Amino acid sequence: MAGRAELAEALWQRGLPSAPDLALSALLSKLRRLLPESALERRNEVRLELGPRARVDCEAARDGIHRAEALIAAGDWYASFGPTLVAHNISQRRFLPGEEGAWIDELRRELEEIRVRALECTARRSLGLGGPELAVAERTARRLIDLSPYRESGYAVLMESFERQGNVAEALRVYESLRGLLREELGATPSPAVQRVLERLLTHDSVS
Repeated sequence: MAGRAELAEALWQRGLPSAPDLALSALLSKLRRLLPESALERRNEVRLELGPRARVDCEAARDGIHRAEALIAAGDWYASFGPTLVAHNISQRRFLPGEEGAWIDELRRELEEIRVRALECTARRSLGLGGPELAVAERTARRLIDLSPYRESGYAVLMESFERQGNVAEALRVYESLRGLLREELGATPSPAVQRVLERLLTHDSVS
């Protein structure tokens, strides 16, 4: 429940329209047409009651990614598919297109982070399944790197996917790419997790 003035300030943080009450009434009328009857009450205070069975996309994305990551950590590859898909599908849709506001920007950033985490889950699941899914792991890892070039998880999965395919040389090239990027842009070195993958690759290389 919120007052009309409070809603108007949240919606138009960069400046109220010339007739904020009329503008708010127009928006609420549009919203009311999309909701079940009596879900939205709008008098001096606006109250939204969706009921216990309602689904809110942002909450579903949060729940989905938490469940997916827990299942991935447990190695339950097949069970992770559903919650990962829910999180990914919701997070790749732009939140409130055409609208601006601090709280909108915050939610957009959160959904973008969920999208990246969902891609990580997809890549890890595909790596865990192996076989034909290694190609999916490789493609997804490349998307991760494109979306978040300083996030090391994409490089780690890409290195491991090449390792599983027997292409150690390509995996080492991925490591060198990451190492050069971190050194030149951040003055940092790859994380211990990536270093462990490197050590394994060098062991393979010395054996071969």
